[in-house]
Amino acid sequence: MTGQVFIKSYGCQMNVYDAGRMADALAPSGYSRCESADGADVVVLNTCHVREKAAEKVFSELGRLRARHRGRRKRPVVVVAGCVAQAEGDEILRRAPWVDVVVGPQAYHRLPGLIARARAGGGAAVDTDFPVQSKFDFLPEEARPPGPSAFLTVQEGCDKFCGFCVVPYTRGAESSRPVADVLAEARRLVAAGAREIVLLGQNVNAYHGAAPGGGEAGLAELIRAVAGLGAVARIRYTTSHPTDMDAALIAAHAELPELMPHLHLPVQSGSDAVLAAMGRRHGAGDYLRLVERLRAARPDIALSSDFIVGYPGETDRDFEATLALVREVGYAQAYSFKYSPRPGTPAASRADRIGEAEKADRLAALQALLGRQQRAFNRRAVGRRLPVLFDRRGRRPGQLAGRTPWQQAVHVDCGAAAGRLFGEIAEVEIAEAHANSLAGALHRDPVRRKGAASSAAALDG
Repeated sequence: MTGQVFIKSYGCQMNVYDAGRMADALAPSGYSRCESADGADVVVLNTCHVREKAAEKVFSELGRLRARHRGRRKRPVVVVAGCVAQAEGDEILRRAPWVDVVVGPQAYHRLPGLIARARAGGGAAVDTDFPVQSKFDFLPEEARPPGPSAFLTVQEGCDKFCGFCVVPYTRGAESSRPVADVLAEARRLVAAGAREIVLLGQNVNAYHGAAPGGGEAGLAELIRAVAGLGAVARIRYTTSHPTDMDAALIAAHAELPELMPHLHLPVQSGSDAVLAAMGRRHGAGDYLRLVERLRAARPDIALSSDFIVGYPGETDRDFEATLALVREVGYAQAYSFKYSPRPGTPAASRADRIGEAEKADRLAALQALLGRQQRAFNRRAVGRRLPVLFDRRGRRPGQLAGRTPWQQAVHVDCGAAAGRLFGEIAEVEIAEAHANSLAGALHRDPVRRKGAASSAAALDG
């Protein structure tokens, strides 16, 4: 088998990571990754099932693919991978019978064989099993340079079974990679040019991987081991559950300069009644006390979160409790969505659903408050000198984009220095703050190789 493969990912950072590993799995069979479906021999849609809209995007894309290739003598092998494939494999083949391969997120290491079977004319190849052995035991090493910031999956699955969430059904039970395997991949990423490692998991702070000396290591121990490699300038992790933020992990935020002062900590609601209905295993007070502990350990820590509005049974009073929690915490960034029922989840069968108009009004009010907080957080950066990891090219020649330790996007015109600064951490004088980004100019001594993780002043006002 040879040819080009185009992979389009939807949803979370783990899907971005999985897309790269799918390309790695196909590389030994002669497939190289391309940037467009036009001319590709294989098209992979790497799907997300967390929200209804994300799932419907997949079926819309499948319709466009079919229309684009209708009447052509040769069409690509069409693969639907990821969580929609896992949850709705039969529905995919019913609505889009021209799909050649359906493969779940725990079985994509078997993708080369599935594509070969489809090419041989054996009908649709389907693999949505949960293998006994981890897929990571079968995947080859990374084939493409990771870039300055690299994702690294350390944990998959979830045992929480929140009432709205499909992850336990599409990704399976919690499982963690051994520490040695994670460190080996981290070393390869750093050797290939990564300055920042982002540890990924559906419930990453529930990590409990086998330790080299026996027993299990938690996420704090893993982070310390990654920092101990000595070549990693920045470490992040996502996504966390509040009940798994233990004392060791909070201490790591206080003690490790490589661990960035930004934490995505989803709360979903500020109402104890809604949190109980969701099965979140914590109340609003528990969350607020956790925030206090985090800020005591790392005063400059910035928080982001997830919110769902219009959960079945949510009253006006419940929604006001969410707004009150947001005001008390003060977020640097957040993601908020209207509740959408996912097949097979407990909440999907509830009769006390909230009307779409009411959900839309609540979402607008919440996003307005969150937007004001994010703009205020960004404005506090103006006039400060912050370390920025340049990990992307800008739209204009000589422009680079990167991130502050607090995960703010920054755009800088670097001129002739852009080539040598890409992948570096440089000091930037912040001149402008926008809703979703910052802009600034290079400090006169731009490149910083040592201690670049946390030299800037706190952004807590």
